[in-house]
Amino acid sequence: MSNRIEPAFSDSGKDPWHNCLRAGVGKREITNREPGVAVADPLYARALVLHNGLTQVVIIAMDVTAIGGRAISDGMLPDIGEEFLPALREEIETELGIPGANVLVNASHTHPPGCMLCNDQEQVQRTLAAVQQAFAELQPVKVGATLGKEERVAMNRTLRLKNGRDWTIRHSIPSPPPDQICGSGPLDNSVGIIRFDRLDGTPLALIFNFACHPLFGNYDGSLTANFPGEAARILEQELGSNSVALFLQGAAGDVCDVTFKDFQQQRNAAVLGKYLAESVLAAQRNLVTRPVELKVVSEEIFLPRRADIPDRIERLKTEQESLLHSLRFCSLNFELFLQLYLQQKENQIAGTDSSPMHSFNRKNIEKYLSNLRVMEALSKIQDDIATLEKHAAINARAGGALIPAEVMGIRLGDCVLITAPLEALTEIGLDVKRDSPFPHTFLSAYTNGYLHYGAPAEYYDRGGYEVTECLLAPEWQQIYQKAVRKIFDQLQ
Repeated sequence: MSNRIEPAFSDSGKDPWHNCLRAGVGKREITNREPGVAVADPLYARALVLHNGLTQVVIIAMDVTAIGGRAISDGMLPDIGEEFLPALREEIETELGIPGANVLVNASHTHPPGCMLCNDQEQVQRTLAAVQQAFAELQPVKVGATLGKEERVAMNRTLRLKNGRDWTIRHSIPSPPPDQICGSGPLDNSVGIIRFDRLDGTPLALIFNFACHPLFGNYDGSLTANFPGEAARILEQELGSNSVALFLQGAAGDVCDVTFKDFQQQRNAAVLGKYLAESVLAAQRNLVTRPVELKVVSEEIFLPRRADIPDRIERLKTEQESLLHSLRFCSLNFELFLQLYLQQKENQIAGTDSSPMHSFNRKNIEKYLSNLRVMEALSKIQDDIATLEKHAAINARAGGALIPAEVMGIRLGDCVLITAPLEALTEIGLDVKRDSPFPHTFLSAYTNGYLHYGAPAEYYDRGGYEVTECLLAPEWQQIYQKAVRKIFDQLQ
């Protein structure tokens, strides 16, 4: 028998606020606390329940990499399985009467050094408990939205090359030679903010939406909610009043933190979290909240799996063969190269590098450096081939040519949240915002499912990592954006 919770208010009409928006918040820890697991800071499921007497919505922010990414990632993202979301929605619908389609669950995309979360059953039960807490404490609220800006945390990790290709900054491959780079991908430094105030003016909840990629928190391998989690902790402390800060990850597929490839200093996620929290606090300081209407729309779409992987692998192998052929005629080994290279630099400084021997050695040094560049390119090609082969196998196991996906829109007054069940790249997020008829539109990617990367169709022939890692055919973008425009129309 269900122990169904009733909301903590009456719709009898005696309360002058009975038709207004109500909200409640809840929070539960979901960290893996098994013996021997090092934890730097706890991971949470934070819940916000909204109820206007007719429409009910749940927004859940989780400190985890992906919502249902275990099978589709081939076990690389092991924490939350594909059964989590339907199980949680079923529990919420049974216990609280809130339609499962009105439940938004976002992953902060913090990356695991291992298993980050409690077991599967506990994940559902603890997240449900946060929602139940929020539902039991519903109270009238006023809402306001605004935009902030944070320019100290993130950068676009896609380097544009002079040959028209893309090269992604990653730890598994070297960066390209500086003289080959002509720019980088776009960046969205805006921070979307929605604040929910009690009628006495104290903050109850704050949603902050920002595109960042919290890949690695600590060198020691300890579990961490990373800098979005640190920002949420600071915001809750500074806002006070037992408020809850919910971080919703944005279009961060081609974004990384600015210290990502800095090998000269220790990583410090707390500093980045402090920066983000400072920008949110500054932007929301003069925010005006008011009664708003609530609407929600959910749309199921079907996205095509890519069928071009074998052809792309063959092209990479052809390029690989050409690069291997260029490695001939290498006179030096590394030790001799290093000795001659350093000597050449000294001679250049002293102005004594004009002899025939120096000229001869310079050619050998240049050849060795050329071979090093080939090695770096081959490293990227090997990584690309292995990645494409992995995703070809994932798509083959799945069988069908189409992948079901969900797009959800929530309107709060003049502000709209739009979801994407994948790692949307920056350009996708910018396009969604440009297409929106609403004053404030925030993209909540990594939400209600996980389909790996979502790259713009025009990126597919440029060779970046996100396209190589993508399971979807380029036509996915048009289908998704058509669904988003339809949701915008329905929310007006």
